[in-house]
Amino acid sequence: MQGWLVKELGDPSEALSLEKDLDTPKIGDNEVLIKVEAIALNFFDILLCQGKYQQKPPLPFTIGSELSGTVIEAAEESKYKVGQRVLAQPNLPNGGLVEYISIKENKVFPIPDSMSWEEAASMFVTYHTSYYALHNRANLKSGEVLLVHAGAGGVGSSAIQLGKAAGAFVIATAGGADKVKVCKELGADIVIDYLNEDFVKIVKDATNGKGADVIYDPVGGEVFDRSRKCIAFDGRILVIGFASGTIPEVAINHILIKGYSVVGVHWGYFMQLTDQATINKEHDALMKLYNEGKIKPLIYKTFQFDQVKEALELLGNRQSWGKLVVSNTNPNH
Repeated sequence: MQGWLVKELGDPSEALSLEKDLDTPKIGDNEVLIKVEAIALNFFDILLCQGKYQQKPPLPFTIGSELSGTVIEAAEESKYKVGQRVLAQPNLPNGGLVEYISIKENKVFPIPDSMSWEEAASMFVTYHTSYYALHNRANLKSGEVLLVHAGAGGVGSSAIQLGKAAGAFVIATAGGADKVKVCKELGADIVIDYLNEDFVKIVKDATNGKGADVIYDPVGGEVFDRSRKCIAFDGRILVIGFASGTIPEVAINHILIKGYSVVGVHWGYFMQLTDQATINKEHDALMKLYNEGKIKPLIYKTFQFDQVKEALELLGNRQSWGKLVVSNTNPNH
């Protein structure tokens, strides 16, 4: 089978090698064999290639942390059946950029027939992260004001949709007219072009000086610092990540005086610690929202399996929005 291997650390263009004669994996205990149909890429895939991510799998390894596909082999007692459509979260060093993959059943989840392979591959990391952030960590309530930074990004776009589904008034920030348009189409009530507008002023004006009840921040740096100027009393700033590359420092006295919380969102750690029933319940809730038309993954572009390097270069340039997906449905693969 074909698959992409990281054989040496470096930029994806140098680190990745398309191998044509890899062995098709065998299923182990509590595993199913999946024919991979689509793989969603994430920014941390680039960091993994460079050896700059917190996880450092041994060489050689395969990237790709979320995929969709068809079950082609399962144990007799498995809850999954041959031919079933699923999405899955593979574990490093055996990522999803391969033709076939064997994955533990607890990392595999059913999907509706109405969901495309590309949408299914784009669901898991972003929507579970935002669902956990907004519901478990922020306890977002209907009628509250939610400010989502980088609203046209993968996690940002999911946060806009899930915020609206929860009954929040959603304000989003984005850079440039195209991304502003995307956020409006996702359902944001107000969209701010941070390249030429002051989000602090607009949030305060829109809330009569009160500020946002919940701020969803995957950017960090100056965005976090300025967010503290428009957070409401008893508000919650969700620390999702640091796409800006700068990790801000928090003035504890400011938190005390304004009476807000800074809440860490480490979804990966939550996934390790929580029980399977909770994960299944959240997945079922997301599938219900999808079936109701309240959420739909934002896909910027789909690439063919041999175009992974080009896809990661586009992702690294930060000129795209939503998710970049690699299709593995070409019959030549």
